[in-house]
Amino acid sequence: MYNGAINVYKEAGFTSFDVVAKLRGILHQKKIGHTGTLDPDAEGVLLVCLGNATKLVEQLVDKVKFYECVMRLGVETDTEDMSGEVLKTSAVDCTPDDIRNAVMSFVGGYDQLPPMYSALKVNGRKLCDIARVGGTVQRTPRHVDIYSIEIKDIDGDRVTMSIECGKGTYIRSLCRDIGEKLGCGAAMEHLLRTRSGDFYIDKSYRLSEIEAAAKNGNLDDLILPTETFFRDIPALKVKPEMAVAIDNGNMLPPDAFEVIGESEIKDGDRIRVINDRGNFVAVYSYKLNRGAFVPEKMFL
Repeated sequence: MYNGAINVYKEAGFTSFDVVAKLRGILHQKKIGHTGTLDPDAEGVLLVCLGNATKLVEQLVDKVKFYECVMRLGVETDTEDMSGEVLKTSAVDCTPDDIRNAVMSFVGGYDQLPPMYSALKVNGRKLCDIARVGGTVQRTPRHVDIYSIEIKDIDGDRVTMSIECGKGTYIRSLCRDIGEKLGCGAAMEHLLRTRSGDFYIDKSYRLSEIEAAAKNGNLDDLILPTETFFRDIPALKVKPEMAVAIDNGNMLPPDAFEVIGESEIKDGDRIRVINDRGNFVAVYSYKLNRGAFVPEKMFL
């Protein structure tokens, strides 16, 4: 089984679930999860976790996302992007300054109403499943963080923007809300995720490239090992006689490691634990009141 993460370039026409399903076929393993849904028409960075790295999915979902977006003014659709059914069209008589002021008013964050066409669940049902049969349900606005927006171009009814935002932000809904503020409506025309946390689009791989690497035996070159996500934490190797204790996820005394100076240990210190075979197996933190390192997350 492969353990680690792949920076996938999700192409238009695939859902995020499609990407996971195809990777399961390519890698011949089930334990795979992605770290942030992209709409079928959207493209760009989709970080996918494999094997024991799936334990990091929630942590990685929290990372800042970066997008390039084209917003179309004067049109409203049921999906809030141009793939949906047009509900209304309006004349666009706002000036470039009006557009800039409206767009920039969302920087800092606001309470955003999630779109009906989304994977969010209400009473156990996905909103998109309800929407596809013509239904609608009450939704609760959620606070989203918009760290920055740069307007790259205004060309008639099309506005091109670079957006930096926090988790849970729907760019489609941001376009909808900007259009509502301008009074002419708006929908998202194109979306490209250029970065997710420390993962950039120029270092991402299409499914065809991943499949070719698997066939050529070069797949390890594309996978970032799970341990890499903790590279800023010191690594300590346990003594051979502590093999069973670490395999069982037990607390470890300071003298369980081959090299450590007890006087240097502080409460809350975190370490990467390497087993007696040289493999990364866990992240532990030191609890002063217990006089021992306690497991934080196991990656056996």
